[in-house]
Amino acid sequence: MSEATTGERLPAGDQPKAAGGRSSTADDPPKEAVGPLIRGLTVIRRLALAGGRRTVSDLTRDTGLARSTVDRVLATLARLGYLRPAGRDAALAPALMELGNAYLAASRLPGLLGPYADGLADELDESVSLAVPDADGVRFVHQVPRRRRMTATFRVGDLLPAESAAPGALFAAGWSPGEWESWRARVAADPGHAGFPVLPPDRDGAHGADSFEIRAALARREGWSVDDQLIEPGLIAVAVPVRDDTGAVVCAVSVVSHTSRHDAASLRDAMLPRLRETVAAMEHALTAPPAAGPVGVARAPVTGAGSEFVESLARGLAVLTAFTTAGMPLSALAEAAGLPRATVRRALITLTHLGYVAAEGRLFRLTPRVLDLGYACLARLTLPRIAEPHLAGLAGEVHDSASMAILAEDDIRYVARVPAERIMSVDITVGTRFPAYATSMGRVLLAGLGDADRSAYLARADLRPLTRHTVTSPVRLAALLDQAARDGYALVDQELEEGLRSVAVPVRDRAGEVVAAVNVSTHAHRQAAGQTREAVLPALREAAARIEHDLHIATRFARIQTA
Repeated sequence: MSEATTGERLPAGDQPKAAGGRSSTADDPPKEAVGPLIRGLTVIRRLALAGGRRTVSDLTRDTGLARSTVDRVLATLARLGYLRPAGRDAALAPALMELGNAYLAASRLPGLLGPYADGLADELDESVSLAVPDADGVRFVHQVPRRRRMTATFRVGDLLPAESAAPGALFAAGWSPGEWESWRARVAADPGHAGFPVLPPDRDGAHGADSFEIRAALARREGWSVDDQLIEPGLIAVAVPVRDDTGAVVCAVSVVSHTSRHDAASLRDAMLPRLRETVAAMEHALTAPPAAGPVGVARAPVTGAGSEFVESLARGLAVLTAFTTAGMPLSALAEAAGLPRATVRRALITLTHLGYVAAEGRLFRLTPRVLDLGYACLARLTLPRIAEPHLAGLAGEVHDSASMAILAEDDIRYVARVPAERIMSVDITVGTRFPAYATSMGRVLLAGLGDADRSAYLARADLRPLTRHTVTSPVRLAALLDQAARDGYALVDQELEEGLRSVAVPVRDRAGEVVAAVNVSTHAHRQAAGQTREAVLPALREAAARIEHDLHIATRFARIQTA
């Protein structure tokens, strides 16, 4: 039976709205929509608007849902790993970024065009971003910031009003009269841009709305657009559209600078030639056929998890993660999600109504609005913040302090720590530095270096005895680092301080490189070193694995700082 005769197409009333008419839960949902999915996405969205964390009582008030409904949604999200209870608060978890990752992977834009943006940023020594149109807004899908005091701080997933960003004029250059009317209605209803919380709070007024139609006409004629401090004083940008092989604008590339380095005219003159060359290379890359096989991995739906588990919500979220290409038929989505076609069809009706999916004939694609589901606020997490809940669980399990550190020159620097709840515990604070050679975390970090870097460290390190147990022989230390690399852990017994013993394991990024270490520290007099290893190492490795799981999801398309 062909797809044309199997109900692949949504009902006419369930087709997506025009780009300027952003759907919302205030609209009457189609009769086949999945109510629990609507309510669950409302809770996620409200948590995202609150920065990713909110008390349950405030969340109940924000959503207007019954407390029992909110409790069941939160329990379901926690069961899926998308949320962590934090006392009276509910906090979004990095695993939720799977939803946004599905959109970013299926769009192919960060994967195909990101390397060109990275190279341009390195060459120009300015921040570069990729943005896509999202209704009457501009949504960032790739960011390459520069480390400067004065630089843009937007993250992947952030949404700006079209009138306030250089790409917006490029996107509006192709708007229909209906889309312009929707934009005018939005500006009139929300002149202060409350619907765009990423805008700096000290700005008011139109943010460029008064000149937007003129700038859009200019962008249509010139093929580029400039943001001259529309977002905030000092921030300037020049943008050029990227088109597919049909001539349609799929995204825009922006070079972002500051008035301390350029004015808008000098930025345009300096950057536009190289920007256009990069765009030409990007457009050529877009002509390449998609790679064979799935771009991402669909999350298997969780079932049978108790009365508090909302299975229809879990199934709807599984449909979002099932997308692996920009356009998929219902049958392929059902197979990827491992769900009945009827279930997937109702989820698609719901997601289309809410604006997270667009239907184009018998094909469905994710829209940039999926990034509204917590992606931007979670992309602002650092590695220590990702690690903290796992360190807390580890410390509670082993009843000793748990920490994370990174290499800082020849030292380790603590970036996260959860102290033990004991009368006597090891007193170390975030920011503390110790010599790497005499610590367990230092040894797994040094063991993770390449051969040349490790040899250079051993040649220059001043291996002074800190206690009578400290290893001060470069040959002996080199052997211990080799052993740590083979074993995947290091145990240091009273080399930093008498009576202090610690065990550490590495934390690796998506490429397998060691980026941090986590450890458990304890008093040496409680038990023998072998007993400490047996008691601590399994739980320590599990905690590191959980940190890596979250880190790998978070860094698939976003840049997460290690400290």
